[in-house]
Amino acid sequence: MREATAPLDADRLAVQRKALHGLIDQANQVILGKDHQLRLALTCLMARGHLLIEDLPGVGKTTLAHLLAQLLGLGFQRVQFTSDLLPADIVGAAVYERETGRFTFHPGPIFSQLILADEVNRATPKTQSALLEAMEERQVTVEGETRDLPQPFFVIATQNPGTQIGTFPLPESQLDRFLMRLEMGYPDRRAEHELLRGRDRRELLRGIEPALTPDGLALLQSAVPNVNASDALIDYIQALLDFTRRNEAFRQGLSPRAGLALLRGAQAWALLHGRSAVLPEDVQAVFVNVAAHRLEPAGEHAGAAMENRLAAMLEEVAIP
Repeated sequence: MREATAPLDADRLAVQRKALHGLIDQANQVILGKDHQLRLALTCLMARGHLLIEDLPGVGKTTLAHLLAQLLGLGFQRVQFTSDLLPADIVGAAVYERETGRFTFHPGPIFSQLILADEVNRATPKTQSALLEAMEERQVTVEGETRDLPQPFFVIATQNPGTQIGTFPLPESQLDRFLMRLEMGYPDRRAEHELLRGRDRRELLRGIEPALTPDGLALLQSAVPNVNASDALIDYIQALLDFTRRNEAFRQGLSPRAGLALLRGAQAWALLHGRSAVLPEDVQAVFVNVAAHRLEPAGEHAGAAMENRLAAMLEEVAIP
Protein backbone atom coordinates (compact mmCIF):
# COMPACT_ATOMS: atom_id res chain seq x y z
CA MET A 1 0.00 0.00 0.00
CA ARG A 2 2.78 2.47 0.84
CA GLU A 3 4.54 1.89 -2.48
CA ALA A 4 1.26 2.49 -4.35
CA THR A 5 0.48 5.80 -2.67
CA ALA A 6 3.97 7.35 -2.73
CA PRO A 7 3.94 8.18 -6.49
CA LEU A 8 0.48 9.74 -6.11
CA ASP A 9 1.77 12.02 -3.35
CA ALA A 10 4.75 12.97 -5.52
CA ASP A 11 2.41 13.73 -8.43
CA ARG A 12 0.18 15.87 -6.21
CA LEU A 13 3.19 17.75 -4.95
CA ALA A 14 4.37 18.39 -8.50
CA VAL A 15 0.92 19.73 -9.41
CA GLN A 16 0.93 22.10 -6.44
CA ARG A 17 4.43 23.32 -7.26
CA LYS A 18 3.29 24.07 -10.80
CA ALA A 19 0.30 25.97 -9.40
CA LEU A 20 2.65 27.87 -7.11
CA HIS A 21 4.71 29.08 -10.05
CA GLY A 22 1.51 30.12 -11.81
CA LEU A 23 0.66 32.07 -8.67
CA ILE A 24 4.01 33.86 -8.84
CA ASP A 25 3.39 34.80 -12.48
CA GLN A 26 -0.02 36.25 -11.59
CA ALA A 27 1.36 38.14 -8.61
CA ASN A 28 4.09 39.72 -10.71
CA GLN A 29 1.38 41.28 -12.89
CA VAL A 30 0.07 43.16 -9.85
CA ILE A 31 3.20 43.97 -7.83
CA LEU A 32 5.76 45.02 -10.41
CA GLY A 33 9.48 44.46 -10.08
CA LYS A 34 9.26 42.65 -6.72
CA ASP A 35 9.72 39.01 -7.73
CA HIS A 36 12.39 38.35 -5.09
CA GLN A 37 10.32 39.83 -2.25
CA LEU A 38 7.31 37.83 -3.42
CA ARG A 39 9.29 34.59 -3.41
CA LEU A 40 10.60 35.34 0.08
CA ALA A 41 7.04 35.93 1.33
CA LEU A 42 5.87 32.62 -0.15
CA THR A 43 8.92 30.87 1.32
CA CYS A 44 8.00 32.23 4.76
CA LEU A 45 4.43 30.99 4.37
CA MET A 46 5.50 27.54 3.17
CA ALA A 47 7.80 27.28 6.21
CA ARG A 48 4.79 28.01 8.48
CA GLY A 49 6.36 31.27 9.61
CA HIS A 50 5.16 34.84 10.01
CA LEU A 51 6.38 37.80 7.98
CA LEU A 52 7.39 41.31 9.04
CA ILE A 53 7.59 43.96 6.31
CA GLU A 54 9.34 47.17 7.29
CA ASP A 55 9.36 50.08 4.89
CA LEU A 56 8.00 53.50 4.10
CA PRO A 57 4.26 53.93 3.50
CA GLY A 58 3.11 53.53 -0.09
CA VAL A 59 5.57 50.94 -1.43
CA GLY A 60 3.14 48.00 -1.64
CA LYS A 61 3.23 46.33 1.79
CA THR A 62 -0.56 46.15 2.21
CA THR A 63 -1.09 45.24 -1.45
CA LEU A 64 1.22 42.23 -1.04
CA ALA A 65 -0.82 40.90 1.89
CA HIS A 66 -4.15 41.34 0.05
CA LEU A 67 -2.69 39.71 -3.04
CA LEU A 68 -1.39 36.62 -1.21
CA ALA A 69 -4.73 36.11 0.55
CA GLN A 70 -6.64 36.18 -2.74
CA LEU A 71 -4.21 34.03 -4.72
CA LEU A 72 -4.12 31.41 -1.94
CA GLY A 73 -7.88 31.46 -1.31
CA LEU A 74 -7.38 32.23 2.38
CA GLY A 75 -9.73 33.99 4.77
CA PHE A 76 -8.35 37.48 5.29
CA GLN A 77 -8.65 40.17 7.97
CA ARG A 78 -6.85 43.48 8.21
CA VAL A 79 -6.28 45.20 11.55
CA GLN A 80 -5.09 48.80 11.54
CA PHE A 81 -2.89 49.18 14.62
CA THR A 82 -3.20 52.52 16.40
CA SER A 83 -2.20 53.83 19.82
CA ASP A 84 -5.73 53.31 21.23
CA LEU A 85 -6.18 49.75 19.94
CA LEU A 86 -6.89 47.23 22.74
CA PRO A 87 -6.03 43.50 22.91
CA ALA A 88 -9.76 42.66 22.87
CA ASP A 89 -10.03 44.43 19.53
CA ILE A 90 -7.75 41.72 18.12
CA VAL A 91 -8.63 38.48 19.91
CA GLY A 92 -12.28 39.22 20.76
CA ALA A 93 -14.17 39.34 24.03
CA ALA A 94 -16.98 37.69 26.00
CA VAL A 95 -20.07 39.93 25.95
CA TYR A 96 -23.00 39.60 28.35
CA GLU A 97 -26.28 38.87 26.54
CA ARG A 98 -29.30 40.06 28.51
CA GLU A 99 -31.69 37.82 26.58
CA THR A 100 -29.90 34.61 27.58
CA GLY A 101 -28.29 35.81 30.81
CA ARG A 102 -24.96 34.40 29.63
CA PHE A 103 -21.65 35.64 28.32
CA THR A 104 -21.17 34.95 24.61
CA PHE A 105 -17.74 35.04 23.02
CA HIS A 106 -17.44 37.30 19.99
CA PRO A 107 -14.28 36.37 18.09
CA GLY A 108 -11.95 39.11 16.92
CA PRO A 109 -10.23 39.41 13.55
CA ILE A 110 -7.41 37.12 14.72
CA PHE A 111 -9.71 34.19 13.89
CA SER A 112 -8.81 34.18 10.23
CA GLN A 113 -6.24 32.40 8.10
CA LEU A 114 -4.21 35.42 7.01
CA ILE A 115 -3.99 38.45 9.28
CA LEU A 116 -2.57 41.76 8.16
CA ALA A 117 -1.36 43.64 11.25
CA ASP A 118 -0.94 46.99 9.54
CA GLU A 119 1.56 49.41 11.11
CA VAL A 120 1.97 47.09 14.09
CA ASN A 121 4.49 49.38 15.79
CA ARG A 122 1.93 52.18 16.16
CA ALA A 123 0.15 50.20 18.91
CA THR A 124 1.27 50.06 22.53
CA PRO A 125 3.36 47.11 23.77
CA LYS A 126 0.33 45.69 25.62
CA THR A 127 -1.63 45.44 22.39
CA GLN A 128 1.37 44.16 20.44
CA SER A 129 1.69 41.31 22.96
CA ALA A 130 -1.82 40.13 22.09
CA LEU A 131 -0.28 38.63 18.96
CA LEU A 132 2.39 36.61 20.80
CA GLU A 133 0.36 33.56 21.81
CA ALA A 134 -1.45 33.49 18.47
CA MET A 135 1.79 33.58 16.47
CA GLU A 136 3.63 31.01 18.56
CA GLU A 137 0.91 28.56 19.60
CA ARG A 138 -1.72 29.07 16.88
CA GLN A 139 -4.27 29.62 19.64
CA VAL A 140 -5.57 32.38 21.91
CA THR A 141 -6.76 32.33 25.52
CA VAL A 142 -9.73 34.54 26.36
CA GLU A 143 -11.57 34.54 29.69
CA GLY A 144 -9.55 31.49 30.76
CA GLU A 145 -10.61 29.41 27.73
CA THR A 146 -8.20 28.40 24.98
CA ARG A 147 -9.46 28.59 21.41
CA ASP A 148 -7.67 27.21 18.36
CA LEU A 149 -7.09 29.40 15.35
CA PRO A 150 -7.93 28.32 11.79
CA GLN A 151 -5.30 26.57 9.70
CA PRO A 152 -3.23 27.64 7.94
CA PHE A 153 -2.58 30.67 10.13
CA PHE A 154 -0.25 33.34 8.83
CA VAL A 155 0.50 36.84 10.16
CA ILE A 156 1.87 39.55 7.92
CA ALA A 157 2.79 42.59 9.99
CA THR A 158 3.90 45.88 8.51
CA GLN A 159 5.80 48.52 10.41
CA ASN A 160 6.98 51.99 9.60
CA PRO A 161 10.60 52.98 10.27
CA GLY A 162 11.17 53.65 13.97
CA THR A 163 12.26 57.20 13.25
CA GLN A 164 8.69 58.15 12.34
CA ILE A 165 6.44 59.85 14.90
CA GLY A 166 4.13 57.74 17.06
CA THR A 167 5.87 54.37 16.88
CA PHE A 168 6.62 51.85 19.65
CA PRO A 169 9.57 49.54 18.87
CA LEU A 170 8.73 45.83 18.83
CA PRO A 171 10.47 43.98 21.70
CA GLU A 172 13.03 41.30 20.89
CA SER A 173 10.68 38.53 22.06
CA GLN A 174 8.08 39.54 19.48
CA LEU A 175 10.56 40.15 16.69
CA ASP A 176 11.79 36.59 17.20
CA ARG A 177 8.29 35.29 16.37
CA PHE A 178 8.67 36.51 12.80
CA LEU A 179 10.50 33.98 10.69
CA MET A 180 11.50 36.66 8.17
CA ARG A 181 11.68 40.40 7.77
CA LEU A 182 11.88 42.03 4.38
CA GLU A 183 11.77 45.47 2.78
CA MET A 184 9.79 46.22 -0.36
CA GLY A 185 11.96 49.13 -1.50
CA TYR A 186 11.26 51.55 -4.31
CA PRO A 187 10.42 50.02 -7.71
CA ASP A 188 13.01 50.33 -10.46
CA ARG A 189 12.45 52.93 -13.16
CA ARG A 190 10.89 50.54 -15.67
CA ALA A 191 8.48 49.00 -13.15
CA GLU A 192 7.47 52.41 -11.82
CA HIS A 193 6.82 53.67 -15.35
CA GLU A 194 4.51 50.72 -15.99
CA LEU A 195 2.86 51.25 -12.60
CA LEU A 196 2.12 54.90 -13.35
CA ARG A 197 0.68 54.13 -16.79
CA GLY A 198 -1.28 51.03 -15.74
CA ARG A 199 -4.53 50.36 -13.90
CA ASP A 200 -5.02 50.99 -10.22
CA ARG A 201 -3.65 48.08 -8.17
CA ARG A 202 -6.92 47.82 -6.20
CA GLU A 203 -8.83 47.25 -9.43
CA LEU A 204 -6.42 44.49 -10.41
CA LEU A 205 -6.85 42.85 -7.01
CA ARG A 206 -10.62 42.63 -7.47
CA GLY A 207 -10.15 40.54 -10.60
CA ILE A 208 -7.72 38.04 -9.06
CA GLU A 209 -8.85 34.40 -8.77
CA PRO A 210 -7.22 31.87 -6.38
CA ALA A 211 -4.29 30.06 -7.99
CA LEU A 212 -3.74 27.63 -5.10
CA THR A 213 -6.15 26.10 -2.60
CA PRO A 214 -5.60 25.97 1.17
CA ASP A 215 -5.28 22.17 0.83
CA GLY A 216 -2.60 22.63 -1.81
CA LEU A 217 -0.77 25.04 0.45
CA ALA A 218 -1.01 22.54 3.33
CA LEU A 219 0.57 19.87 1.10
CA LEU A 220 3.48 22.17 0.27
CA GLN A 221 3.93 23.08 3.93
CA SER A 222 4.02 19.42 4.95
CA ALA A 223 6.64 18.73 2.27
CA VAL A 224 9.08 21.39 3.51
CA PRO A 225 10.54 19.39 6.47
CA ASN A 226 11.14 16.46 4.08
CA VAL A 227 13.53 18.48 1.90
CA ASN A 228 16.87 16.86 2.63
CA ALA A 229 19.46 18.79 4.63
CA SER A 230 22.79 16.97 4.76
CA ASP A 231 25.11 16.91 7.76
CA ALA A 232 27.48 19.24 5.90
CA LEU A 233 24.62 21.67 5.33
CA ILE A 234 23.74 21.58 9.04
CA ASP A 235 27.42 22.24 9.79
CA TYR A 236 27.25 25.32 7.56
CA ILE A 237 24.20 26.66 9.41
CA GLN A 238 25.97 26.06 12.73
CA ALA A 239 29.03 27.90 11.45
CA LEU A 240 26.86 30.92 10.64
CA LEU A 241 25.24 30.80 14.09
CA ASP A 242 28.60 30.48 15.80
CA PHE A 243 30.04 33.41 13.86
CA THR A 244 27.32 35.74 15.19
CA ARG A 245 27.87 34.50 18.76
CA ARG A 246 31.60 35.23 18.88
CA ASN A 247 31.66 38.36 16.73
CA GLU A 248 31.99 41.64 18.59
CA ALA A 249 29.89 43.41 15.97
CA PHE A 250 26.71 41.95 17.56
CA ARG A 251 25.35 42.43 21.08
CA GLN A 252 24.29 38.80 21.14
CA GLY A 253 24.35 35.94 18.66
CA LEU A 254 21.57 34.02 16.96
CA SER A 255 19.61 31.60 19.13
CA PRO A 256 18.85 27.92 18.38
CA ARG A 257 15.33 29.01 17.41
CA ALA A 258 16.88 31.31 14.82
CA GLY A 259 18.87 28.33 13.55
CA LEU A 260 15.67 26.32 13.13
CA ALA A 261 14.08 29.26 11.32
CA LEU A 262 17.07 29.44 8.98
CA LEU A 263 16.88 25.72 8.23
CA ARG A 264 13.11 25.79 7.57
CA GLY A 265 13.45 28.88 5.42
CA ALA A 266 16.22 27.27 3.34
CA GLN A 267 14.18 24.07 2.94
CA ALA A 268 11.14 26.06 1.77
CA TRP A 269 13.28 28.11 -0.63
CA ALA A 270 14.73 24.91 -2.10
CA LEU A 271 11.25 23.39 -2.52
CA LEU A 272 9.98 26.57 -4.18
CA HIS A 273 12.79 26.25 -6.73
CA GLY A 274 12.17 22.56 -7.42
CA ARG A 275 14.97 20.99 -5.39
CA SER A 276 14.67 17.96 -3.11
CA ALA A 277 17.79 18.86 -1.11
CA VAL A 278 19.04 22.11 0.42
CA LEU A 279 22.10 23.74 -1.10
CA PRO A 280 24.32 26.34 0.61
CA GLU A 281 22.89 28.86 -1.90
CA ASP A 282 19.43 28.26 -0.40
CA VAL A 283 20.72 29.12 3.07
CA GLN A 284 22.40 32.26 1.71
CA ALA A 285 19.22 33.30 -0.14
CA VAL A 286 17.20 33.56 3.08
CA PHE A 287 19.92 34.23 5.67
CA VAL A 288 19.77 38.03 5.78
CA ASN A 289 15.96 38.08 5.94
CA VAL A 290 15.91 35.49 8.75
CA ALA A 291 18.76 36.95 10.81
CA ALA A 292 18.75 40.75 10.46
CA HIS A 293 15.81 41.50 12.78
CA ARG A 294 17.17 39.11 15.43
CA LEU A 295 20.54 40.82 15.77
CA GLU A 296 21.57 44.17 17.18
CA PRO A 297 24.86 45.85 16.27
CA ALA A 298 27.21 46.66 19.12
CA GLY A 299 29.78 49.35 19.89
CA GLU A 300 31.31 51.08 16.89
CA HIS A 301 29.13 49.01 14.56
CA ALA A 302 25.90 50.46 15.98
CA GLY A 303 25.35 52.77 13.02
CA ALA A 304 26.02 50.17 10.36
CA ALA A 305 23.21 48.67 8.30
CA MET A 306 22.62 45.13 9.60
CA GLU A 307 21.74 43.79 6.17
CA ASN A 308 25.09 44.92 4.74
CA ARG A 309 26.99 43.43 7.68
CA LEU A 310 25.27 40.06 7.26
CA ALA A 311 25.78 40.03 3.51
CA ALA A 312 29.50 40.58 4.10
CA MET A 313 29.45 37.84 6.73
CA LEU A 314 28.38 35.28 4.12
CA GLU A 315 31.68 35.96 2.37
CA GLU A 316 33.64 35.37 5.58
CA VAL A 317 32.10 32.06 6.68
CA ALA A 318 33.46 29.17 4.67
CA ILE A 319 31.13 26.51 3.26
CA PRO A 320 32.15 23.11 4.70
